[in-house]
Amino acid sequence: MSTITIYHNPKCGTSRNTLAMIRASGEEPEVIEYLKSPPGRAKLVELIAATGLSVREVLRKKGTPYEELGLDDPKWTDDELIDFMVEHPILMNRPIVVTPLGTVLSRPSEKVLDVLPNADKVGTFTKEDGEVVGKSGQSA
Repeated sequence: MSTITIYHNPKCGTSRNTLAMIRASGEEPEVIEYLKSPPGRAKLVELIAATGLSVREVLRKKGTPYEELGLDDPKWTDDELIDFMVEHPILMNRPIVVTPLGTVLSRPSEKVLDVLPNADKVGTFTKEDGEVVGKSGQSA
């Protein structure tokens, strides 16, 4: 079993780039298409905590029911926002990557390099949009 897990949306370029970087490091991660297999409330709470981000920082706005649900309203508690993410998994920003070195919301995709055990194997990487990045996470 892989020691790396990616919560992936194959329709998302950032998610595809992140997955390609993981594979370029020599790892074959466990790929969880979270729209087909949502993580569930307890796992979602665990993932958000592990990223060190706030619940609001993990909420995805673009291409989701965020606006129609009025989720920018400060009245919503973290628990309520998590309930919305469980009900509408598309609200979970992606990709979230779990490795032995940590958990990141890999946006931009090169953030995954910070937690990949063999990130040095990636070298420079060309994203789908042509941007080239290196281990430092800076554009090369």
